[in-house]
Amino acid sequence: MREQQVDQLVGHLFRKEAGKMAAVLTRLLGFGNLDITQDIVQDTLLKAVTVWKFKGIPDNPSAWLYTVAKRKAIDVLRQRKLRESVHEELAQALESEWTLAPTVNQLFIENEIEDSQLRMIFACCHPAIPYESQIALTLKTLCGLSVSEIARSFLTTDETIAKRLYRAREKIRLENIALEVPAPASLPARLDVVLHTLYLLFNEGYNSSHPDQLIRNDLCEEAMRLCLLLTRNSITSTPRTNALLSLMCLQASREAARLGKDGEMILLKDQDRSLWNKALIEEGISYLNRASEGPGLTDYHLEAAIAAHHSMAGSFEHTNWEAIFHLYGSLSNIKPGPVVEMNKAIALGYWKSAREGLKALVAIEGLEESHRYHAVLGDFYFEVNDREKAMLAYDKALSLVSSKPERELLQKKRSRLL
Repeated sequence: MREQQVDQLVGHLFRKEAGKMAAVLTRLLGFGNLDITQDIVQDTLLKAVTVWKFKGIPDNPSAWLYTVAKRKAIDVLRQRKLRESVHEELAQALESEWTLAPTVNQLFIENEIEDSQLRMIFACCHPAIPYESQIALTLKTLCGLSVSEIARSFLTTDETIAKRLYRAREKIRLENIALEVPAPASLPARLDVVLHTLYLLFNEGYNSSHPDQLIRNDLCEEAMRLCLLLTRNSITSTPRTNALLSLMCLQASREAARLGKDGEMILLKDQDRSLWNKALIEEGISYLNRASEGPGLTDYHLEAAIAAHHSMAGSFEHTNWEAIFHLYGSLSNIKPGPVVEMNKAIALGYWKSAREGLKALVAIEGLEESHRYHAVLGDFYFEVNDREKAMLAYDKALSLVSSKPERELLQKKRSRLL
């Protein structure tokens, strides 16, 4: 029983604390020594499994992990060759045995951990690092995901992810990338990359590409945690940052209602709204209000406003589809693309009529390989009683879908036509 408890707790703590430890250790050892940082984190977790199974779980497991990680970091820093790669702000303090341990201890207090994580976010999303490697590096170092988990999340191979991580580390080494928040002049462009990475991370959790998991709560939670960190810093707490966190809160509020007891997918119109997280909705509205205080209207503002309309509607039938249609219209001006046009057409169909929505849907180009597009087409053909075209659309969607819950839902819809 104790072994099972330890395994479960370590798994939970790995998600919660691995990224924090990695950020602090990277700040101590230098961004060019990520491999050593990862080794210390892994060794710390392995030691926890071994010791706790024999001696029991400590009263403060997180503090225990930090203590072990600190000791390992101090041992490594005593090797003079590594001190040369330490950031200049810490180099002098780490040079002396008198100040080495106190400096390491200081970096493991809460506000310093947050500062290290903030630096780490920007370092992982540095423009010198290839874009596809930025996301992999963020997931690996800040979110504690394994190479295999990252590969499964993005439907690629372990080898591909390993290569991306290698390229990222090589860039870090060759470019000598610093672990720091950018200067104000370069912050906007750098922050946009960070926010987009967190947006993609949240979306992968919310609509996972994993065949057997529609929702990856761990990815959603990590994206929200890191975005919250950005809102707590005066430099990075911009209207755009608050708008993104608003969107995440509002989307995550529906989590408990999106899957049935057997793991089946439940669409928005069929969800039990009493299961929605009211506290998260309130937080989402609060962050949206904060986002509205600054100048400019961004894509995150508009997506959060759309999510707010859904969250505040008492029922699917009472949703303000007219407002949502116009918000998608504004979004298409800022972020044009076929997916936005599809969502705009859906809103039109619920606001005006299924026929008008269908007319807009069939005019969209660029979604021929999207299973969601063909699934929506099937729904609207069904609404206008064109059963033959509905069947063809559902069959096309089934040929493209990889998610088991979505496949089962499509099969259920298709069976209505038989």
